[in-house]
Amino acid sequence: MTPPLKLGTRRSKLAMAQSGQVADAITELTGRPVELVEITTRGDTDRSPLAQIGGTGVFVAALRDALQRGEIDLAVHSLKDLPTTQPDDLVVAAIPPRQDARDVLVARDQLTFENLPDGARIGTGSPRRASQLQAWARSLGKSVETVEIRGNVDTRIGYVRKGELDGVVLAAAGLARIGRLDEASQLIPTDAVLPAPGQGALAVECAAASTHLAAQLAELDDPYTRAAVTAERTLLAVLEAGCSAPVGALADLLTEGQVVTEMRLRGVVGTTDGATLVQLSTTGPVPASQEDAVALGRELAEAMLAKGAAGLMGERAD
Repeated sequence: MTPPLKLGTRRSKLAMAQSGQVADAITELTGRPVELVEITTRGDTDRSPLAQIGGTGVFVAALRDALQRGEIDLAVHSLKDLPTTQPDDLVVAAIPPRQDARDVLVARDQLTFENLPDGARIGTGSPRRASQLQAWARSLGKSVETVEIRGNVDTRIGYVRKGELDGVVLAAAGLARIGRLDEASQLIPTDAVLPAPGQGALAVECAAASTHLAAQLAELDDPYTRAAVTAERTLLAVLEAGCSAPVGALADLLTEGQVVTEMRLRGVVGTTDGATLVQLSTTGPVPASQEDAVALGRELAEAMLAKGAAGLMGERAD
């Protein structure tokens, strides 16, 4: 009997849910059973601000270590948690179709952001969200207080249910994957808040030497999603920013009828108080290769740097 593939995953309810969905897809594709192997990462146990404990990579380092030691055959990550540099001995074999990339507001009394009272307290652990929420509030002629929080979905929503916060901002895809999107008060429009690069997408990673497995996993890959997130993550890499900088990016596919004609890439960098934003966009033909997607991301990042984006990110680090 073929032994099961060992799929490494973080222990959170969300990570287990999304890894289980990938496991089911792999079994359906290959006929091979998949066993989930729970791995605790530093990001799961240390509640300090992410920027203080190593940034985005704190959620993936332990999974990658297990892959490199051969303890697991593959790992599933939230793509926005992956550092922009890829180890030579590992490969992202598949990026399945992306779910909704937007953020959502979970607020008391099902209030939308526009209807929150002046001075409302909004929980988020993301400088990107804090920056854009502050700017959005300014555009509405009011202010909000962004409160830094960490924790799983239950912990974050619990702050609202207990009346400690007026609202919290989360990723729509995460709530959808655990069947709780109906708890959202509002899907936040991307014109107001751009998501994190790669948000809503998953990465299925394995050892580069496992060529047969990588070829099988590649059947799960969605080329449009891969092109979009490659453009977004290239922008992030060229800006030399991680989760400690308030950077948002989203690549949309533009269509005419049923035909995809262009990719639009939008990016934003801002001070965490939302007082200053550099927000630009560019469009290009639908990438025929990863090189095209990289070129689109680089083009927009360089334009943002020319408009002073580096200074805004540096302001946070001071």
